[in-house]
Amino acid sequence: MDNSRTRPRVGHIQFLNCLPLYWGLARTGTLLDFELTKDTPDKLNELLVQGELDIAPITLVEFLKHADDLVAFPDIAVGCDGPVMSCVIVSQVPLDRLDGARVALGSTSRTSVRLAQLLLAERYGVQPDYYTCPPDLGLMMQEAEAAVLIGDAALRANLHYGPKLGLDVHDLGAMWKEWTGLPFVFAVWAARRDYLEREPLLTRQVHEAFLSSRDLSLEEVAKVAEQASRWEAFDQQVLEQYFTTLDFRFAGPQLAAVAEFARRVGPTTGFPADVKVDLLQP
Repeated sequence: MDNSRTRPRVGHIQFLNCLPLYWGLARTGTLLDFELTKDTPDKLNELLVQGELDIAPITLVEFLKHADDLVAFPDIAVGCDGPVMSCVIVSQVPLDRLDGARVALGSTSRTSVRLAQLLLAERYGVQPDYYTCPPDLGLMMQEAEAAVLIGDAALRANLHYGPKLGLDVHDLGAMWKEWTGLPFVFAVWAARRDYLEREPLLTRQVHEAFLSSRDLSLEEVAKVAEQASRWEAFDQQVLEQYFTTLDFRFAGPQLAAVAEFARRVGPTTGFPADVKVDLLQP
């Protein structure tokens, strides 16, 4: 029998922020039980929505757009409760001077982009002229007054290039927390509803595997950071700080944050303001 047919098709984001969720899977050998697809968030969103993947991380905006077809895993997400370090607006001028200015949006994110637009419009009262481009800070700054970056490019901007080039770096997680008092969720893990109905046990086993991986990685976070620092542009100390700054929980406060975000942006983003989030039941 061809076992590859029965293995769940699972997505994995190739950003540092998902390393702690992946590292434990590699440590325990659970990875062998998955048919793993590594890609950028926008590509994984597409594959999950199209049914090419069974279970995957999905950016919050895309999850909410397709909430009818997806069930979220409880207790696991990529978010923050205050600064996030890797979702930023980099600007050459104060944010309240961006009205009508060109602002470059890195092409790998939908949720951070929507959050940045919301904060600039409602907190700073500006309507910039947005355009999308690859997440290259140098090129962005030649053509725009400010740029929205996520993931590893944002971390580099935050820690290296921003200070070096004299640019202001604004942390989206911190800005949202100051504004609403809530945590923020950038991505959730979800299973396709049709896959869950077909494979309820396997779906729950994948959920359990991710939870165990996350817990193991956070227990051994110094080791995860040390190993990652060997091939990343950041040292162990920075990575350890980053991994412990991220909030991988998805429970009451995070659901409240999702509801608040949906209320504010849903109708202009393609989902109802009161969109219902279904969680996988034990």
